[in-house]
Amino acid sequence: MANTIKVKLVKGLIGTRQDHRATVRGLGLRRVNSVAELEDTPSVRGMINKVSYLVKVVS
Repeated sequence: MANTIKVKLVKGLIGTRQDHRATVRGLGLRRVNSVAELEDTPSVRGMINKVSYLVKVVS
């Protein structure tokens, strides 16, 4: 399998921009403390960078 990256939603989405909420959903995260394992691609890195104040990369 290719390199993967785990992302955890650490902050709630209330009061955030609509496009940021859509980005978090696109990452496969639903509620606070949910974790998604994704392929480590430039597009996924860009999504993580866009909502970096909401998510955390876990090992």
